[in-house]
Amino acid sequence: MTMELRHLRAFLAIAEEGTVTHAAARLGIGQPALSRTLKALETHLGVRLVDRSTHHLRLTDAGKSFRIRAATALNAAEAAFDPARVGPWPLRLGHAWSALGRRTATVLHGWQQLHPQMPLQLLRTDDSLAGLAQGRVDAVILRGPVPATGIQHTVLFHEKRNAALSLHSDLAERMEITLADLAGRTLIMNTVSGTTSLRLWPPERQPSGIAEVGNTDDWLAAIAADQGFGVTTTATADVYPYPGVVYRPLADAPSVPVSLAWSDPPGHPAVADLASFIRETAADLSTDATTPRHR
Repeated sequence: MTMELRHLRAFLAIAEEGTVTHAAARLGIGQPALSRTLKALETHLGVRLVDRSTHHLRLTDAGKSFRIRAATALNAAEAAFDPARVGPWPLRLGHAWSALGRRTATVLHGWQQLHPQMPLQLLRTDDSLAGLAQGRVDAVILRGPVPATGIQHTVLFHEKRNAALSLHSDLAERMEITLADLAGRTLIMNTVSGTTSLRLWPPERQPSGIAEVGNTDDWLAAIAADQGFGVTTTATADVYPYPGVVYRPLADAPSVPVSLAWSDPPGHPAVADLASFIRETAADLSTDATTPRHR
């Protein structure tokens, strides 16, 4: 059975739309034809990719893993056939916030000097995998645990945590904060790409409530307005100074691993080189990124 790009497009449309009806309308084909295309792909791979037991289709574990590979392969093929993209092959690095913190400029500049014919493009996407699942990027910077499905990753370094506080907060004048200091207060939580949850606190001393936001800008605005506090890594303090927000070291919170993640197999041949380069650059910097800056 010969597989074609249309099989990948069919599967990805279903994965993104959640129903065969909407996916078929998006692709401009009939529902029976789309269902047959999906079935042919599943038969070729020997696994069920989509759970059809409910009205709203859901991906199986195999489907979740294959989605990243399919998106990577489809984007690579479309780029290869695009006349406007003939020439240097850029390496696209995704992130949801803060990129590599204070290391970002050093890494971008150093890579440019070593690989002038392979630009390193930094792209921000507000989702948990920073655009990797959609094939928009070749590798991503992720903080915290990395989902195992369809992804390879390597830990680059660790960052300490900061409390983000409004200038109006009674804690703003302290030079160091503990988790107990934040108990009984409202936690501003980025549910899309943040690294903080109630599991950071012991059950007996937790925040009083949660205010959910979907991106870093709204998270900062809510904190500045004294609607609650936030917890983040030191990279946010380096990259996002914000009027009315101060960052203080969170003394007793565990550090956060910062990883480079990519699809399996990788969509760009230089991903492994990038991981090594970032680690070497981080090790060479005289100032440890885990050392917070006060604001």
